[in-house]
Amino acid sequence: MFLSFHETLHDSVRRFHPPAGRPVHLYVCGPTVYDRAHVGHARTYLYFDVVRRFLEAEGRTVRYVMNITDFEDKISIRAAALGIPSRTLARREEARFFRDIDRLGIRPPTDRPRASEYVPEMVRVIRRLERQGFAEKSEGALLYSPRRNLCTRNFPLAHSLEQLIVPEPGAPSPPTDGTASGFVLWRPPTPPCPSWPSPWGRGSPGWHLECYAMAHHLLGLPVDLHGGGADLKFPHHYTENELACSLDQVLFSRSFLHLPFVTQNGEKMSKSTGNLISLAEALDHADADALRWYLLGTPSTDRLEWSTQGFDDAIRRSRDAHATLAAAVPDGAGGSLSVAGLRTLRRGVAHDIADRLGVDRALGRIETYTTGIARRSNPRYPRGSRREVNAELGAIDRLLGMRFSKPASGATGARARRAG
Repeated sequence: MFLSFHETLHDSVRRFHPPAGRPVHLYVCGPTVYDRAHVGHARTYLYFDVVRRFLEAEGRTVRYVMNITDFEDKISIRAAALGIPSRTLARREEARFFRDIDRLGIRPPTDRPRASEYVPEMVRVIRRLERQGFAEKSEGALLYSPRRNLCTRNFPLAHSLEQLIVPEPGAPSPPTDGTASGFVLWRPPTPPCPSWPSPWGRGSPGWHLECYAMAHHLLGLPVDLHGGGADLKFPHHYTENELACSLDQVLFSRSFLHLPFVTQNGEKMSKSTGNLISLAEALDHADADALRWYLLGTPSTDRLEWSTQGFDDAIRRSRDAHATLAAAVPDGAGGSLSVAGLRTLRRGVAHDIADRLGVDRALGRIETYTTGIARRSNPRYPRGSRREVNAELGAIDRLLGMRFSKPASGATGARARRAG
């Protein structure tokens, strides 16, 4: 079964065709570790978790790389305000991030490289750019100097990500006249940010080099699937494409997947506006399955407007589905829950995911099925079919990262508080 989704470069729904005979190479932009992850981050990583689970259910091995940006101005500024080294803050928040996504049932990446460990590799990338005429000095910094429309010229069927800018709600649009193309490759020291020696003096590499260097080293280019939040289309993923076109004559990735924002009161959740719900806070108020239900219950192409009522509704719907299955599968004492019916349900869930990442439709299918079961008298499965029933439920679990084969673990139904 082929997976399809709205692929960004072609701005259309396309089938995903990773090469056979080797692992699928999946590279997802990870967190900048200066504070706790929020539910907007979680929604993005959940969809990539489902993509990975689907591919593995289809028999593919997936090598999933998620980078960690562990040096950046925000990290240094916050660490200075807290009176701790930036490395200490970065390691603390990195550990918190992985604890939080583990609580949500997101499987850990195969590799999670830290940007600080790849500075020598970034220096080598800059030297290659410099030798090939793609670097120029400007006011003490080294900038990427593009040959106009390089990706568009070499790959005429692909859109430039510059044409698909998704600014944060309420923020001005980034420039579209090409001025954003000259991004920083190396900059002089900017205390309190860390710096490293280089052929251009002490300083630090530009952010956009990180993912190129890591992906090139760990996976090779092009990767099969790359993505993140919609705000990364431009300039971050645009610049990665520029680097790959310049140095490797390929696009950075065969396919791009970008997930829309989680908003609250119409604005993207962000630390700067203070309108976020931390992932840890949400998981303190509901079990992981309920939060997955809510974050995945809106089509993957739509923004999710966070609301207390919507979250409570998802908690109730998730709890009802789990409770119905739990009541139907305790002892096999005869009844109406058939292995064939569950097999049809499992196939339908897989089909929904394959068709444009329709996790929301898969959850609706499960809800329709469990509602029908709940209306029957003595909704149990035939004696002796426990193993087959649990196998089908377990397959659904693995596709969605939920636990329908066991009762949900202690959903409280309490409301998540809005962060100040």
